[in-house]
Amino acid sequence: MRYVVDHDLHIHTILSVCAADEGQIPDSIIKEAKEAGYKQIVLTDHYWDKLVPSKTRDDFYETQDYEHICKALPLPKIGGVEFLFGCETDMDKENIIGIPKERYDDFAFILVPTTHLHMHAADVNNFDPEYRAKLWVERLECLLNSDLPFHKVGIAHLTCGLTNRSTSENWRKTFDSIKKEDMRRLFTKAAKLGVGIELNRDDIKRILNEGVQYFDVYKIAKECGCKFYMGSDAHSRGVSKNAREYFEKAVDYIGLEESDKFYIKK
Repeated sequence: MRYVVDHDLHIHTILSVCAADEGQIPDSIIKEAKEAGYKQIVLTDHYWDKLVPSKTRDDFYETQDYEHICKALPLPKIGGVEFLFGCETDMDKENIIGIPKERYDDFAFILVPTTHLHMHAADVNNFDPEYRAKLWVERLECLLNSDLPFHKVGIAHLTCGLTNRSTSENWRKTFDSIKKEDMRRLFTKAAKLGVGIELNRDDIKRILNEGVQYFDVYKIAKECGCKFYMGSDAHSRGVSKNAREYFEKAVDYIGLEESDKFYIKK
């Protein structure tokens, strides 16, 4: 059976400092999800806990603590849509992850990107594709070696433009430089851990523009047994609903079946 697009597990509100739409609030998010036909959505505002010290995290996270993102609670309810409280934390340059064990149970779902390489997670002025490819492998490996509740963890936007945002050519060269054997090794481990692999709206759009062969990253993940979820990464109204067309395209290009779907385990 073909993969059914019935969820969006990566949505921000105006509480994320990079969001500018004052109307992007829980009430509008759940109404949009109902219109889009989603059965499950997750609120994932940016977050770094005060209990996790870091010398190299980005200043972006200075105000994005637990108390701040909890202002979205309690989440509204609409029949037929499950609305869960999650977060999008991050990794700093030392591969420290911004959520402490004490907070694991406070979230239904935890997103961790490894590709925010525009921040202090890397030498931000070094756009050499080989360097960026090496970081892609190293950071994903560190995440998979961490002590996280992987049954409710998603790895966000693995082919994000932020992996190498200097030029389109350098972005392509970065992914051309990642060895397939490294991908297979890492995705095999990801599958065993049960972590979710995100199909992000902006990543899908980029691949459709840059070359559909870059869906191979996800095809390899599928071959290794990984499970996938959809994430619009919406920061404004309309994005989550309109992301469906890109999700459907990714399903077809990758050849996803319903058995490839990631489910948050509670």
